[in-house]
Amino acid sequence: MFFNLASMYKRIILSKPKRVCLVVLLITVFFAMQIKHFRLDASGDTLVLENDNALNFYRQIKKQYGSDDFLIMTYTPNKDLFDNSTLDDLVKMSDELAQIPQLDSIISILTVPLINSPPVTLKSLQNHIPTLLDPKTNINMAKKELLISPLFKNLLISSNSKTTAFLLYIKPDADYQILQTKRAQLQQQIQEDPLKKKYQKQFKIINSLYSNHLKVMQKKQATLIEDVRTVMQKHSPVAQLHLGGVPMITSDSIAFIRHDLINFGFIVVLFIIVTLAIAFARVRWVVLPLLCCIVSGINMVGFLGFVNWPVTVVSSNFISLMLILTLSLTIHLIVRYQELHWKYPKAPQITLVSKAMQKKFIPCLFTTATTIVAFGSLIVSDIRPVIDFGWMMTIGVLIAFIMAFTLFPASLMLLKPGKAVNQKNFTEQLTLSVAHKLVKSQVPVLTSYVIIISFSILGFKYLSVENRFIDYFKESTEIHQGMSLIDKELGGTTPLDVVINAPKDIPVEVIKNETDDDFFDELGFEEDDLTELEHDKPTGITASYWFNPTMLEEISRYHSFLESLPQTGKILSLASGMTLINDIEPETKTDNFKLSLIYSKLPDSVKSVLFDPYLSEDGNQIRFSIRVFESDKNLKRDELLKDIKQGLMEEFSLKDEQIQFTGMLVLYNNMLKSLFSSQILTLGMVFFSILIMFILLYKNLTLSLITLIPNLVAAGMVLSIMGWFNIPLDMMTITIASICVGIAVDNSIHYVHRFKQEFKLYGDYQQAMIKSHSSIGRAMYYTSITITLGFSILILSNFMPSIYFGVLTGFSMLVALIANLTLLPLLLIKFEPLGQANSNNLLSSKQELLNE
Repeated sequence: MFFNLASMYKRIILSKPKRVCLVVLLITVFFAMQIKHFRLDASGDTLVLENDNALNFYRQIKKQYGSDDFLIMTYTPNKDLFDNSTLDDLVKMSDELAQIPQLDSIISILTVPLINSPPVTLKSLQNHIPTLLDPKTNINMAKKELLISPLFKNLLISSNSKTTAFLLYIKPDADYQILQTKRAQLQQQIQEDPLKKKYQKQFKIINSLYSNHLKVMQKKQATLIEDVRTVMQKHSPVAQLHLGGVPMITSDSIAFIRHDLINFGFIVVLFIIVTLAIAFARVRWVVLPLLCCIVSGINMVGFLGFVNWPVTVVSSNFISLMLILTLSLTIHLIVRYQELHWKYPKAPQITLVSKAMQKKFIPCLFTTATTIVAFGSLIVSDIRPVIDFGWMMTIGVLIAFIMAFTLFPASLMLLKPGKAVNQKNFTEQLTLSVAHKLVKSQVPVLTSYVIIISFSILGFKYLSVENRFIDYFKESTEIHQGMSLIDKELGGTTPLDVVINAPKDIPVEVIKNETDDDFFDELGFEEDDLTELEHDKPTGITASYWFNPTMLEEISRYHSFLESLPQTGKILSLASGMTLINDIEPETKTDNFKLSLIYSKLPDSVKSVLFDPYLSEDGNQIRFSIRVFESDKNLKRDELLKDIKQGLMEEFSLKDEQIQFTGMLVLYNNMLKSLFSSQILTLGMVFFSILIMFILLYKNLTLSLITLIPNLVAAGMVLSIMGWFNIPLDMMTITIASICVGIAVDNSIHYVHRFKQEFKLYGDYQQAMIKSHSSIGRAMYYTSITITLGFSILILSNFMPSIYFGVLTGFSMLVALIANLTLLPLLLIKFEPLGQANSNNLLSSKQELLNE
């Protein structure tokens, strides 16, 4: 059967190289035309778990209380913040920002209501809401009010009054919200009843519309960020300005990903050229592998654009991986071709190419399969970007294999064999020296690996998933600087919402009038207002569980408790707004009727600031909007959430079901908590699957286990290094161990395959090791060094996960190379999985191999 396949391959691919190249060219042109549809995604949805119920609650709370899609622009003037020239510049900048069409509203110290600068009555507040720009406003009193205001201090102005902030609210996208809601509903319906095809068809349509709309939104958002920064640039001579907020982080993250994709992909190509030129010193061995790499990359990028599959932070390095995996396959083919050419210098090109392809097909097929298994193991993760990355690389590895066995040999067939290359070079001398030293130092080397394995096991216990989002970016980036400033001066960055529901089946008392008429005259209320409120049944907020003096006082206690936690920064709640109301009318602290009457007479513009974001429409649910200090090195999200819930239950007798958490902190924390289980699942899946494949390949359990061990050592080393150096697991570093195994196992398979051939020829384990090191060891060295150098370029990225990914992957490749050239052959010699050494079969085996 294999002979028939080889004959068919020779007839279809090798005998018609021009036709094969033309077909590959046409396919590549088609996918190249689809690259324009390729897109990146760094939205908040890429940081959450697949099918996380907390995501639905998060969207529900956003819809009910208002979105967190706003930008924070900090302004630290060179002069005093309340100097006339500074205020003039703030006004001018505010007017310029208002001209940006995508901004819905702007909140700053210029626009917020001031009630004590000088003090105002509730009656005057109904007619006019004073601000900092009012002619009657006293600037000194306004400064004092802003600095002590429970609403505005550490939100719009820092405690030292040196920095102020503009909150730039983005116009809501109704179409996006509709598509997002419909998409989530269909996902839920499919999950509950996956057999209903109508839901799947609807989801496919909605998902396509959603993806296309998201792409348009990202362009608009990038334009918005650029417009805001243009305004900031105009005012940079008189102040230091920084931009923050989720939309800006999303936009800049996409820019970082795009930068890494383009620049590092280009640099990896340069490394490939240099490595191939040094290793093989012939133009053809530079051009042909490079051609395969570029064609593979174009087809993969075009395919992602064709199917509208976005690349996220996690999968942003897929281009580099594609290039390296394709290069690895072609290097093994080149080395084998050169060996045959040196051995048979007179052989025609079709014989050399067909023999090289035939001898490397089985090991390359299994290396491709094991690499697919390694990346496919990521599919068992609960994290959508990690799942997508697994599928993307599975497809990418298949493309690399196809190109290596179609385009590469077809292109090679168009060239003449040329002069045979002597295989004796520096690389062979290096690998041979390793083999000879192993013969003399077996015990010390094995002892060293026992120590390394023990070191790795100890390092596992220090692995952590707790990391700070601010650490994803270098200190030189605006994201890091902006987040740091907002954290230190303006009350934290990461949003967390604590939602508390009223107990079930709690009766509400009807409000009764126990207030004299002078109170209403003073407030400017008419008699009809009193009569209407007194005789109607209580409804809405005025009939709610929370909106009464007793429970408002309780809310104030909750607020104080949350403020006492060291990780929490600025907190806004119903207690914040009620502090202002109580300042205007102190009797509202104890009189329920007065409280309800004042609420009914407040302007909607005031209610929208003081009540709507923190109290549900029926008044039976309250929300605390918290910003957490992301720069706090002691921040442990899961512990913080547990401390909040435990404190509210123990100190205030709230029930567990009354307390709910949401916000990006919760969604991100859920993802982080899943990383340990995902790491165990993915590694367990990859090693189990690869072991099964080894057993199928070798039909020898001992040999299969031996082949697996060096890869276990490499994966264990990289994880232990992360533990010892306190590098936390995140969405990108969780993939490193699987990638390490997926690439390193290729070398193991190639080495064992060659070792078996040499053992069959010589009947001696040590001689087989020496011959394997001098042949396949060269290819392993070239590929590993290229991978290491290629990934090391990522250290230049502004995105810290990319840096960790590059450094750790490169390190793991070096460890894997060393393990495959030292530990693997020693285990083969020690356990003799191929049978006892026997030199009597040397002549017959040699003749058999020559006849192949």
